[in-house]
Amino acid sequence: MVRKKTSYNPNGRSEMKFGITYIDYQILKMKLRHMMKLDPHANANGRYLIRSCYFDNFDNKVMNEKKEGFLNRDKYRVRIYNKSDAVIHLERKSKRNNQTYKSKCPLTKKEFEQLRVNDFEWMKGDERSLIRDLYKDIRLYHLKPTTVVDYEREAYLYEHGNVRITFDSKVQTSLRNIDMFDKNLPMVDVLDQNEVILEVKYDEYLPSIIKMLLQGIHTRHEAYSKYQLSRMFG
Repeated sequence: MVRKKTSYNPNGRSEMKFGITYIDYQILKMKLRHMMKLDPHANANGRYLIRSCYFDNFDNKVMNEKKEGFLNRDKYRVRIYNKSDAVIHLERKSKRNNQTYKSKCPLTKKEFEQLRVNDFEWMKGDERSLIRDLYKDIRLYHLKPTTVVDYEREAYLYEHGNVRITFDSKVQTSLRNIDMFDKNLPMVDVLDQNEVILEVKYDEYLPSIIKMLLQGIHTRHEAYSKYQLSRMFG
């Protein structure tokens, strides 16, 4: 089997994240549909389900660095879509001076199961650089799979500025259960039913037309990360 190597975007992206009401989500969605393209990976209702298993340690290093606003921090997760094991990625999301960097590589279900039972030694000499990086951080910080987070995503794309606007809803956590391939994994709601997480991501600039579309939306607060939300309940 030929594995794809780690993919990495060397250019950071800007990212804004807010909590908005369901009504404002509906208003903004109608505006965006006239200017932006719906994510091609979406299903018939324009959405898809994301499930991620996040890594942390017994001191909650990752969660605390987010809460305290560290300018430089890393977060690892294993991600699947629509509860299927057809596509599995290990991802690292990094913050460097308010810019976001993301790298990822394919992972097998068997490899995740090894991670789930704290079998890490196979990672040491792996050809995928991201696997080796995670191994080093596991040894240094005692990271391990900690919690599973589900949410529905609706995403819109705009070519100029490489803009991506997403609406995330129905955020749920498994608490400490990390059996992410269990389609009946017990989950707990962590987001108010009337709240949607709005994320705006772009490269060098945010086009003025997108800025105009975003005007008038009443953001309730800067949104928590979905991982941080999940850990508030566990």
